[in-house]
Amino acid sequence: MAIRITTHETDEDLTGKSHWWGFPDLPEGVDFPVAAIHDDDEKEGEDLLTFICQIRLEDIAPYDSEGLLPHSGMLYFFAELDYFLGDLDAHAEGLGFWPGNSYKVIYSPETDDLHTHRVQWSDGSDACLPAESMSFDETPARADGMKLLGLPFFEEVSDEAPDDISLLQLDEEERWGLRFYDCGMLNFLIPKKALRERHFDLTRLYFHSL
Repeated sequence: MAIRITTHETDEDLTGKSHWWGFPDLPEGVDFPVAAIHDDDEKEGEDLLTFICQIRLEDIAPYDSEGLLPHSGMLYFFAELDYFLGDLDAHAEGLGFWPGNSYKVIYSPETDDLHTHRVQWSDGSDACLPAESMSFDETPARADGMKLLGLPFFEEVSDEAPDDISLLQLDEEERWGLRFYDCGMLNFLIPKKALRERHFDLTRLYFHSL
């Protein structure tokens, strides 16, 4: 089984809660992850990764019968997604495994004393899509859509990483303008042993498209 993620537009204050997009609420001393600007961009410096979601792990505990994830704390996901959200001037990684500086997974065992990291454009508007609340339920292991755990929807991805679990799967979503070329998906993959030992730093990101 896997855990399906459904997002919901809301005006609710989602600070410290599970939410998709918006701004991350990170622990003290944890900075907003960045990616080095690529040489072919003819620039120097760093770009912020796109914040995808934060998951308050007590919310998914009822659906994680195998205890694969911790059932307390917060799990955060970031990646270079601006191009796939419609910014065609942004850098886009290709198919296959992405380099390690193009994504980040952070696990915090604590959910107290979190600090919201706001990012704004020069005109003061929020540099993100509006935060959406999240709900969870069970879904088949190889389901499509947004989900935690289980297996990648595309079996070709499992062929590349046969011992890995799909920690998070991202599917296309027209409402956000999120497109991965031709019916593509992103999978954050983690070896089963690393997941059991909570080594989220061993997560890899794989991009597959038809």
